[in-house]
Amino acid sequence: MSLRDNPLGELKVPLTWTAGIVFIVVLIATVAILLSDRREAFETDAYGRTRTATDKALEPVGNVLSAPGRWTGAGFETVRGYFFAVSENRRLKAELKEMRQWRDVAIALRDNNERYRALLGLKTDPPIPMVAARIVTDSRGPFANSRLANIGSEAGVKIGHPVMSENGLVGRVVGVTDGVSRVLMLTDVASRTPVMIDRTNARAILAGDGGPNPRLEYLRGQEPVRDGDRVLTSGDGGVFPRGLPVGRAVKGLDGRWRVVLASDRAPIDYVRILLFEDFTQLANRSALDRTAAPPPTPGAPTLPPPEAAPATTGAPPAAAAPPATTTAAPATTTPAPKTTAPAPKTAAPTPTPKAAAPAPSPAAPAPKTSATPPAGAGR
Repeated sequence: MSLRDNPLGELKVPLTWTAGIVFIVVLIATVAILLSDRREAFETDAYGRTRTATDKALEPVGNVLSAPGRWTGAGFETVRGYFFAVSENRRLKAELKEMRQWRDVAIALRDNNERYRALLGLKTDPPIPMVAARIVTDSRGPFANSRLANIGSEAGVKIGHPVMSENGLVGRVVGVTDGVSRVLMLTDVASRTPVMIDRTNARAILAGDGGPNPRLEYLRGQEPVRDGDRVLTSGDGGVFPRGLPVGRAVKGLDGRWRVVLASDRAPIDYVRILLFEDFTQLANRSALDRTAAPPPTPGAPTLPPPEAAPATTGAPPAAAAPPATTTAAPATTTPAPKTTAPAPKTAAPTPTPKAAAPAPSPAAPAPKTSATPPAGAGR
């Protein structure tokens, strides 16, 4: 076969022109890169039209040239993920198991925080001081139901103080020592709590019988309670403050009214002990004693002072009588009648009379005058 019959001979000219074009393009690109890499090109004033046109021309070229590298990297990642899928799956399962444990811990902490907020936000009206405690022991039996709290007399807890959870009344303190208190639950057979029905204000006694729902006793009135009525402490007897939530009334299977306790909605492990003794501690006696009398109403007649009251009766006081008899009142006193003694026959001069005595008061009798002449008149 001769050279003329070579079928590739016809491709020489196109390949030559293609190589020449590629060389020219590469040369232009190289020159453009060199020109754009000058030191003054990084200055703001040197960034002109030439640099702008060069960057626009190099952007698609660089994108095309970097495409094979990107495709190769993506292919390697695909192959690597395919061959290492088993080990990656094991790692993810172990991580998921660990995350589930942390999820359970987070849920428990969230529940505790919500209960803490509710317990710390517990308020009474009027405000009563409280101390927080944790239930450490649960004592249950066929009739007795009490619990121990980890706080005692060092915090001021005394026998009879009410105990509440974040939901409602739990019971009261029946024993206290240093560092621990015994709480008698509302369900204990020895528990008796004065309560009232919120809707009708009817009074009753909540009596525990060892079951979960204590019964309502001594109800009075026409239909004093209905199913679902809210039950609160009445405050009668001063054992509990008024208005503490107890639960809701329900009709038992035995036909008696019972109470579903509000404290049963959550475990009773955190409680607050109300430092309540009686209603007198809620009043500020010192402030009441310091309260001054209100000012008189403008325009109202004022009463005379207490010391001037006897003067309005018209009768002079007994202690003021003597001064009244010695005070001379010429304008109102009638002068005593003058008596004339017979003139003596002797020529002796008449003695000078002494100073006149003070005029007697109208109430005193007039003094008697003597007609006997003076002793020196006859001599």
